[in-house]
Formats: sequence, C-alpha cells, structure tokens
Amino acid sequence: MARNKVTVIGAGNVGATTAQRIAEAGLADVVLVDIVEGLPQGKGLDLAEAAPVVGHDARVIGTNDYAETAGSDIIVVTSGIARKPGMSRDDLMNTNAGIVKAVVAAAAPLSPNAILIIVTNPLDVMCHVAMDASGFPRERVLGMAGVLDSARFRTFIAMELGVSVEETHAFVLGGHGDTMVPLPRYSTVAGVPITELMSAERVAALVDRTANGGAEIVALLKTGSAYYAPAASVFEMVEAILHDRNRVLPCAVLLQGEFRTQGIFVGVPVVLGSGGLKRIFEIELTAEEQAAFDRSAAAVKEQVDKLA
Repeated sequence: MARNKVTVIGAGNVGATTAQRIAEAGLADVVLVDIVEGLPQGKGLDLAEAAPVVGHDARVIGTNDYAETAGSDIIVVTSGIARKPGMSRDDLMNTNAGIVKAVVAAAAPLSPNAILIIVTNPLDVMCHVAMDASGFPRERVLGMAGVLDSARFRTFIAMELGVSVEETHAFVLGGHGDTMVPLPRYSTVAGVPITELMSAERVAALVDRTANGGAEIVALLKTGSAYYAPAASVFEMVEAILHDRNRVLPCAVLLQGEFRTQGIFVGVPVVLGSGGLKRIFEIELTAEEQAAFDRSAAAVKEQVDKLA
C-alpha cells in the first residue's frame, strides 16, 4: 500500500511546523515547497535528520520544483506574507491573492485528486482564489480557520475556569477575522454550556479575545505571527481526512444555501473524512447568532468583490 503524500507549500514557520507534525506522526510523506532557494531543502533535510531520533520513517523532502509534488493526497497552502503589527488581514489580500493563485495553479494539475487546505490570510478570500485557480469541487477546497479559532476559545475557557482543555469544547463560525462568530451556547465544559458557568461579561471578554487571538500574538512577537497552533490545527484536518475519521470540525467551505448563505466561503461545522468535505453540519442558530453570521458572510463577500 502506497504511503500517503502531503505537499506543504510555503516553508515558513507555519509550513515547516505543519510538515514536522505530519512527518513525526508518521501520517504521510511530506514535500515542502518554497520559492526561496535552499530554504525548503534546508528545513526538509533538518526534519529528515530528526527522524531517527523521533522514530518515524516518513520521508521529508524540500524543493523549489512542483514536479516533486505530483500525486499528492493533500496540498496545504501556507505561502504568503505574514501579518506585521498594525496590519489587518485585509492589508495582505492583494499580495497574497497573487501568491495563492500562482502556487495553486502550479500544484493542482499535478495532483488532480488532491484536497486543498488553505491557511494563507485573509483565509476565506484565499479559498475563493484557490478554488478558481484549481477548478476543484467544493468538497476538496477547505480553509483552516475555525479549528484554530475554536482551539483559542477552548484555551481561554480552560484558563478562565481552571479546568483541563480536554474538558472544553467550543464552536467558532463565520469568517476568519474580526467578524468571526464564537457560539457560547454550543461551547461547553464537560457538556455544560459556558453560559451556565460564567457571567455574560466574562463570556463576552473571552469571545473578544478569541476574535483578536491572532493579533494578540502578532503584537507580542513583534516579528511574525502565530504558527504552533495554526500548524496543529492543519494537522488535525489532515489526520481526519487521511484516516477517514468523520470528525466534525469547523472549516471554511463554499456554502450553497446552508446557513442561508450562497456562494461564499465561510467557517461552518463540517464532517471531514476521505475525499474532504462529506457534509455540512447545519446547526440551529438564534436570530442574533444568524445576524452575526450574516454580517460575517457579508464581510467576506465584500472582500471577494474587491478582488474581482
């Protein structure tokens, strides 16, 4: 049985850490691609040399040549410029749209059955760019945002209540940005909604911190942006797909009427397994939650329209 193959485009911190997680779990062979000569080769070799110590036999190679990526099961796109302090995700839009379009157009024809996982910001818009550039169906174009946003929300809930993150579950829907929609009603500790466990003010504070989770890290690091949690979030999606786990994870997908939204990539709970998106898990939203979701979708649409 041939081993799975995952291509990671972009050998920066998110890409390299994603490659490390996938390889060290023995999940797949990894091809790390970057435009910078020597960068993916150096990181790929470094990761390969860790294998005897960690104890896995996944192959990791770094390259500037897309030919090496042929026949990939999954292509993860992390390439683009990262946010700097004071930059919004939108400031990145036009530069990163050009990068994402180019790398997807280079990689997709060589792996026509691959599933694309987009990580580059502004995330929801880049999913549109990737779908156009690849011509792939919506089942195979996914954005990694909700997994990360939910992980941040879960972390803050656990910190607030002094409990293990293992006990916390959280749902964050909508666009990956300031308009994201954390759902406290569906966010629980050992099955109990957090709305029963803390005041409305504390819930609101955690929701706000989640929405600004990326910016908080950018401000602290001063150079660069988050990469450990984003890489872990990509890994969770890759693992769900390659092992056909049918995990319910919040991902950005193209909505075709679900959640009263048409033709826009927005974060929603999806069932993820082999082949990518199996179905959208449509949950009931209150009028207030739906209004917040609609605002989020409208913000994404506005950005997509700016690109055209």
